[in-house]
Order: sequence, then structure tokens, then C-alpha cells
Amino acid sequence: MANDTPDEETPDADAVLQEIERKRSLRGVSVVAVAVIGIAFSVFQMWLAAKGFELSVTVPFYGVFELATLQLLQINAVHVAFALALAFLLYPASTGDGPFARRCVALARGLDDRLGASHPATRGVRRVGSSLEWALVDEDMDRVTPVDVVFVGITALAAAYFVTDFAEIQNMRRFGLDAGRPVQEVFTFLEPVSVLLGPLADTSYALVLGVVGVLLVLEATRRAISLWLMVIVALFIVYARFGHLIPQNAAYVGVLSIPPFDWASIVQNLWYNTENGVFGIPVTVSVQFIYIFILFGAFLEMSGAGQWFIDLAYAATGTRKGGPAKASILASGFMGTISGSSIANTVTTGAFTIPLMKRSGYRPEFAGAVEASASSGGQILPPVMGAAAFLIVQYTGTPFADVIVAAAVPAVVFFFGVWVMVHFEASKEGIGGLDASELVDVRRHLVAGWFYLVPIGLLLYYLIVERLSVARSAWFTLVAIGALMALIAAYGDETRGLLATALAALVGGTFLTEWLAGGSIVETLTGAAAGGGSVDAALAATLGDLGWLLVASGVLTMALRPRAPTSLLNFDDAVDDATAEVAAAVGRPSLTQHNLFDYGIFTLKSMEDGARTAVPVVVAVAAAGIIPGVISISGLGPNLVALIRSVAGGSLVLVLGITAVSSIILGMGMPTTVTYIILSVLLAPVLTPFGIPELAAHLYILYFGVIADITPPVAVAAYAASGVAKSEPFETGVEAFSLSLNKAIVPFAFVVTPGIVLLRRNPGDLPVGDQYSVVGVPDLLDLAYSVPEILLPVGGVFLGVVALAATVIGFVYTDVGGTERAAYAASALLLMAPSLAVSTLYDLLGLLGVSAGETTVALDLALRGVGLVLFAGLLVRNRRASRSAAPAPESHESA
Repeated sequence: MANDTPDEETPDADAVLQEIERKRSLRGVSVVAVAVIGIAFSVFQMWLAAKGFELSVTVPFYGVFELATLQLLQINAVHVAFALALAFLLYPASTGDGPFARRCVALARGLDDRLGASHPATRGVRRVGSSLEWALVDEDMDRVTPVDVVFVGITALAAAYFVTDFAEIQNMRRFGLDAGRPVQEVFTFLEPVSVLLGPLADTSYALVLGVVGVLLVLEATRRAISLWLMVIVALFIVYARFGHLIPQNAAYVGVLSIPPFDWASIVQNLWYNTENGVFGIPVTVSVQFIYIFILFGAFLEMSGAGQWFIDLAYAATGTRKGGPAKASILASGFMGTISGSSIANTVTTGAFTIPLMKRSGYRPEFAGAVEASASSGGQILPPVMGAAAFLIVQYTGTPFADVIVAAAVPAVVFFFGVWVMVHFEASKEGIGGLDASELVDVRRHLVAGWFYLVPIGLLLYYLIVERLSVARSAWFTLVAIGALMALIAAYGDETRGLLATALAALVGGTFLTEWLAGGSIVETLTGAAAGGGSVDAALAATLGDLGWLLVASGVLTMALRPRAPTSLLNFDDAVDDATAEVAAAVGRPSLTQHNLFDYGIFTLKSMEDGARTAVPVVVAVAAAGIIPGVISISGLGPNLVALIRSVAGGSLVLVLGITAVSSIILGMGMPTTVTYIILSVLLAPVLTPFGIPELAAHLYILYFGVIADITPPVAVAAYAASGVAKSEPFETGVEAFSLSLNKAIVPFAFVVTPGIVLLRRNPGDLPVGDQYSVVGVPDLLDLAYSVPEILLPVGGVFLGVVALAATVIGFVYTDVGGTERAAYAASALLLMAPSLAVSTLYDLLGLLGVSAGETTVALDLALRGVGLVLFAGLLVRNRRASRSAAPAPESHESA
């Protein structure tokens, strides 16, 4: 198997990931609390995906029992509250190694030296320090502190207020937060000590809760994301309050002056609003799209699909030249698109791929760079992409099916480019592949795990063919995963007859009850059926319930034959470990051989793991939502757009450069979602007036946000890979950025040539969002359009990344010299983005006062032709050089 590496080469992936993410390793009651909250979080989100905002359940012999009908603000508040609670439990407030903690220790030592250990001041400082350490510090990252418990309690209190006092919130939308009940009226037991509370006693409870809520979001951001993001968001809040102090007539910064706002109006907009602020559009996208897809990825990974795809990638490419690295590209690309986290994917997949790359002959830095580059690229690979792709859907109003179609070509180009660079490096260093005996047989592997491909196929079918909503597509696919795993977990030589009988009985019984009684089996037995219906209606209802019927048949079979051997399914190691731990905890080790128990643990573990994975994403979008909230209420956006356009002086190249650099700088150490949210508000409106399609502009921002993960000096994914590869971190980051260089050039290509992302301009004077649409079959058949605008540019981009690979690696058939590298770079630019080169030249001529023309399609194709000729000439020359340098036949034969 591809993952069978020697023990000394196998890195501790969990330790590397924990060091980077700084998550706790909890035990005992804390683990149970996290699991319960995480599973509840997933159940809540699955219920929303299945039922919508009406939380109701059908109870036998009773009917529909409605728990609540929640509004969007309430839903978003509960969603964020779950994430905050988990953040405070999973991420420590302090480990005692921060600057504040070090200063406290230094203070105590200083008093010790000057006053002595027995001095009252020294003892007082040490007592205070000990109290703070007990309340806040988790040095070993294995315990929940009292402050964490308090924060979780306040979070629950805030969520409860949204659910139970929504009428008051609606009233305050009209009359302001001061119209809410004061604190002492809400907590009547505080009346005897109201004097001690001072002005706080008469302050609106909603205002206090809003202030505390925003502070909790900032604290969770500091813990789970980074201090810098917390500082940036906090500065925007301070700016919203004091930005009016900036003089309007001040040079340069005058555009930053805003109207005055008091704290009550700021808090109302940031905490009690679904358009902007904490519960704004980003959190809405998380509720509707992001979480359910994270859960989809968790179920798929816990089912064992991750290791299956890694083994498949190695079986397909492992024996080829440089095979381990090529397999890493395939495996990491797939796992990256469902995990949504460059760092987590780099570490988990890299634990298998990096040791094999090193063993085959790749340098540790190069091996780590390949893994980091491919893992970060998973965020731009359809069909799932990263969480930011769902934000694009919301911000642009583009159907998700169109987003994944538009993103397909650039994503394939990126992975093709990395593949070529890996191949050139293998040729340069003489690196071969793995022995076939180390790999699984492709055909047998596909036969044994074909069911892992079904969810991906269903997802594409629902999104592209049926064009269902993103949420419904993900939900149906999630049900399909549960159904498949139930069937496969129950299937064996001894159980297949029972399984088939149970499935036939349930499907047949459902059809009959739907036809004769107008309801499911349960509804018919409990008297809740609506009455007989037609055959067509019964068939449609049965097919609609097929997923649940498959689950029920599998569960029934496992319940009747719980210890029957099964051979098809291998759950992820995390599921096996959880099964063993739970069985040991309840004192029944034999449960590890119980199929139904295994399936139950798989389901619960997937829900918990999905919640854990979602925590940093939800916290990030909640915090980042504050920034567009401030921009919206202050009216800053148009002023900044005007400022950037004036600085750029009408130069498209300069605007693209500013956007790219801003994305990379802001994205260093930040989640891609945060970078995208901020820059889509600030810079996307700057790009579209230049004629760039709105979808292309947002994809451009997304690409450079992803690049930040592998861009030194804060290349978080590359540094994670270096921890696994045991390589020099900065050099690994440089290598990763070089391998991903085509990811930086392709966005420039598709914004100036929209055909590369399969976008065609619609006729007429239309709004920005309607000016372009994704091409269809008629557009492709229109050869007068598709050949010059799509086929030739796309072909040029593919050839361009080959030329770029020669530039970066310095090898094709033989070594490439410095002058040839420059020529390859020129051919790559002409093949990929000739219009960009022309626009740059026109801008320079404009600075000299020389008027320039426009970049026409004919000029674009002519320059691509020049690039093709140059590239072909360089290849021929390099090929001849390799032949002339080859050893004589006699020498070759003797070797």
C-alpha cells in the first residue's frame, strides 16, 4: 500500500497540526462536552438543510410537533453561538508563553530579587499571578479553564436572548437599542445591589449583550484565527466610532472621514443585523452553504474515502517518473477541495505523501512544497472548492453551478502546471517511480471502493444537471453518503440475502402504503396517512424516501446480524479509535466488533469532526463580517473605490497589481474567506468598471487569497508542510510559491480574456452582474466566437504553463540556461496573457504622453502565435541539446 512507510519516516501529523492550529488535546468530561456541542451543532445544521427555518418533528400517534419557527437573525445567532462555544473549549486563552504572561513572570522575579520572597507585595503579586494562571492559562493545552466556562455561558445567554426575546429585538430595530429593557429589569435579583452597578443598571440589556457579544467574537478570533485579524477588525470598530474626527479637507486621508455614530447605533448595526455585521451575509452563507459542505467532507473523510483516494492516486501514477509527487498532486487536490483548509489538508495528506516523495529522491523542501501547493490549490478546484466559493455565490448572485463551470479551466490549468513542474524536476534529478509491489491494483481498488465515487457524482448531478440549490444538493448528497455507508457496512457474504430482503420489504411496503393509504409505513401505522393516492404519486414519494429506506435497511440488517463479517468498508482510523475509546469507556470492549455500533460511531464522529472543522471558518466569517458592516454604515466604500481608481490613474494593470498585492498581504496568515470578504467589498467594485466580468473579478480575488497560504514570509501551508517534511520552512515556502506561480499568472489571463473562464459578454447595456454569462453549447458551436475567444486562449494557457515550468525548474529535455529561461518566461507571458503585456506597454506609453490603441482579438491571437513560435523554437533547441549531450550508444549499453 502507498501509505506503508517506515515508522521513522512517518511524521506525527497530529502533533504538527496541533502546533500550528494550537488546539487543545482534551480528556474526560471536556471531550464529552465538545462532542455533545459539536454533534448538536451538526444536527441543528442538518435540520435546517432538511426542513428549513421551521424546526418541527413528526411524532408517532401525535402528528407534527412544532418546536419553533426561527427568523434568519435567530438562526445566524445560534449558528455563531455554537461556533463560539466550541472555540472557547478547543482553543486556550493563553498557554503562558505570550508577551503579557512573560512580563508578569518577570515582574514577580523582579520583586523577588528586590523585596524578597516574604515581602507582602511579592506575596500579593504571586497570589494574583496564581489566580490568573488558574483562571486563564492552559500551559499543557489539555484543560478547560474557568474563564472558558464563563465565556461559554455568556455565549449561551446571548443566543437565548435572540430566541426568546426576538419581539424586543424587532422593536429596537425601529426605536434603537435604548428602547430595550434595562439590565436590572432583566435580572431582577440585581435590584438590591443596583447601586453597585452604577450606570450599567439602567443601560439597555440589548446594548450590554451586543457589546459583550462583539468582544466575544474578537476573543474567539484571537484564539482560533490570529491576533492580527482581531486587531484589524477592532480597528474598524474604533474607526466607525471616531472616524468623524478625520478632517474632510485633509490631504489623501480626507476621503476616510465619515459621519459621527454613537456606540448604540454601531452595536445595533454590528450585532442585530443580517445585512452587515457579525450576523451578516458571510454568516448567512455559512449557515446555508459552507457548514453543510464541511459536513459533507467530514462524512466522506470518516468513511475512509481519504485514504482510498490517496491509494488510488498512487496506484494510477506511482510507478511513473516522479510518481509519488504526481500522486500527491492528485490526492491533495481532491482532499483539499472537500476539506476547505490548506493547512489541515497539507498535514493530513502530507503525512502519507511527503515521506514517499523524499524516499523516491525529491529534496525535503521540494516535497513539502509540492504538498503545500497542491493542498492550497484544492480551494479553487470544483466541485466543492473552498468556503470562499460559496461567498462568491452570495456576493455576485451567480448560481453555484456557473461558478464551478467558470472555475474549472483555471483549476485544471493550475494542477497541470504543478504536474509538469514535478515531471521536469523528476527528469532533472533522475527520480523514478515506486515499485508496483508497493501499490494497490487499480482495477481491484476501484471495484472495492467504487461507492466512494458515488457522492461526488451525485453532487455534480444535483448541481449541474438538476441545478438544485447548493444547500439542497449538499443535503441530498449527505443523505446518500449515510445510505451508502449503511448498506456497505451491513453488506457481507452472510448478510447480503437479509439486506436485500429488508430493502425489498421496506421499498415495497413504502410504495404500497403510499399508494393505498397516502403515507409512509410509519404514518400509516400511526394513522397519520392522508388517504390513497395514484401510482405515480406513490412511486415519486418512494423514490424521494429512497435514501432513508437504504439507511433503514442497512441499520435493520446490522441490528439483526450485528457481528456478521463485512469486507467492503474500512472506516477512517479516527472512527476506529473513537469506537475503541467509547467501548472501553462503557466497559464493553466487544462492541468494537459490533457493526451497528461502528456505524453509529461513524455517524456521530463525522458530525463532531465537521463541527470542529467548521469552528475557525464560522468564527472567521463572523469577525470578517464586521468589516463590510462598518464600510456599509459609514459610506466608506465608494470613497475608497474613488481613491484607488485615482491612484491607479485609469490603468487596468496597476489596479490588478494593487488587488493582487493587497490580497497576498492581507491573506498572510488569514483564512481565505476573510481575505475574500474584505477585498470583495473594497476592490471588486474597482475592477468591474474596467470591463472585467464580475464573476472573473471575484475569482481573481479568490485566487490571490489562496496564494497567500504559500507566499513567504507567512506561508502557513508551506510551513505546515515543512513540519512534516522536516525541511527548512522559508525555503519550502519559496519552493511552494514557485510551483504555484501559474496560479498567480492565470488570474491575470482570465480577467483580460474572459473566455478562459467560459464567460461571454451579453449584448446590450446591462447591469454589472448581467453583462456576462457562462457559455452554453450553442456558444461553443459558434466557431467564429469559440475558436478565437475560448479554444485558442485556453490552449495558449496550457502551453504557457509548460513554458513557465521550464522557467521555474530550469529543465525540459536537458538543463535550461539563464538566457533560455528568460525566453521561456517571455513565451509563457505571450501564450497566457498577451493582452496584459500590451496593456502594460500602453500604460507606459501613456506616461510618456503617447496615445495608444486598444487590444483587439486579432492582436491577442497574433501575440499568442509569436509566443507559440518562440516556445516551439526553444523546445526544439533544448531537444537537440539533450541529444548532443546524450552518451554514445556503446557507453549507454555498457551502463
